[in-house]
Parts: sequence; structure tokens; C-alpha cells
Amino acid sequence: MWGLVGFDRAEYPFELFGAPHIVMLLFTFVVAGYLYVYRKHIREKYSKAWTYSLITLLILGEITFHLWYLVHGEWRLAVNLPLQLSSISMYLCALMLLTKDYRLFEVTFFVSMTGAFIAMVTPELFFGYPHMRFFQFFISHMAIVIACLYMLWVEQFKPTFKSVGRAFVALNVIAFVVWNVNNLLGSNYMFLNGKPASATFLDYLGPYPWYILSLEVIALGLFVIIYGLVTGFGRLSR
Repeated sequence: MWGLVGFDRAEYPFELFGAPHIVMLLFTFVVAGYLYVYRKHIREKYSKAWTYSLITLLILGEITFHLWYLVHGEWRLAVNLPLQLSSISMYLCALMLLTKDYRLFEVTFFVSMTGAFIAMVTPELFFGYPHMRFFQFFISHMAIVIACLYMLWVEQFKPTFKSVGRAFVALNVIAFVVWNVNNLLGSNYMFLNGKPASATFLDYLGPYPWYILSLEVIALGLFVIIYGLVTGFGRLSR
């Protein structure tokens, strides 16, 4: 039983696109579909419940992550500061849900949606089902995606094309700050100083540092695609 919260990677290895991975991706789509179908009902009766439930999931996900490392004596500055894009997104999403600030939504929606979706499809994850870290990872990232869609569909915040530019600038400012922290600590937050140890889509983008330029192009392209999908889907659903 202790192995389910242990730190031995070999006991419960993660299998990319294995059945548990696929199930968690499908579950995210199901929740997103439910949110969209019942968006008006949620807006009228359950908006506060959804808001605070999502904030709770985001905060608990981050707390659980740090407690797990602390309990096993593995917490380190070079690994556990909240400077990975997923951790940054958790804080951004929680603040966005709490404040309902549009400028924050513009940045959070594109940066967090893109980062969380890519992380869920090709995760840097070493612990598979039914390990605690497996559930913590996917539930936290699902909460990020659902929080962004909640703001879009329930709170009815609409990004503009200028939002794409603002989000892209904000992402680069965040990356610049994190890159400087990496140089100070010898860390690799946001994978700005090297590729992750596990197999991810970064493996197809060339060697360091050229894959970072590829990421810039991909990020901007995904922001534009998401904007196109959101605006097109919005017209169809009127």
C-alpha cells in the first residue's frame, strides 16, 4: 500500500498512451463536454460551486505535490519551485477564477490551455496508475483545462485576437524570468535549459537550444488555432 505514495519509479511505471493514460484524457473530454452542454444551468445555479471547487482542486493539487516531495525528503529548490508552466498555470487559473479579471483571463486562457493540454498528451511523468502522483498529475492538469473552459463558456469571457499577442508576450516574459532563475539555481524549469528526461514531443523539435525557437513558433501557432476554434465554435453555438 505504501508503494502507492512511494518514490520508487520502477514499482508503478508510466506507460505513454497506455489504457490509464487514454482513460484520463477521455475523462477530461467528458467533463469538458458536460460543462459545455450544461453551461447555462451551471451559470444560473452552480457558478459559485464550480468556481470554488476548481480553485480547491488547483490548490490541493499543488499542496499535495509539495507534501509528497517533503515527506520523502526529496524537495529541492532546483526541482520544486512553482516555476514549471503547469505550476504557474495552476496559480494563474486559481487567481483568474477568484478575481474574474479579464486581462488575467487573456493570458491564462492561452498559456494555461496550451501548456496543460500538451502536458496531458505527452506528460513528463514517471509514475503510472494507480500511483498517487498519476492521479495528482492528471486531476491538476484537468482542473487547469476545465478552469479555462469554465471562464469561456460559463462566465462568458471572450478572447480577442489581441489577446493572442498579449498572451504570447506574457509567456515570453515568464520564460525570461524562469530562464534567469535556471541559470542561478542550475535548474531546468519550463525545460528552457534542456529537454526533460522522459519522452515528450520536445524530442521531435531538434537539439538544445533550437527546440526553444520551435516551441515559440508552435506556441504562437497553437494560440492562433485555439482563438480560431473558440471564435468559430462560438458562432456555431449561438
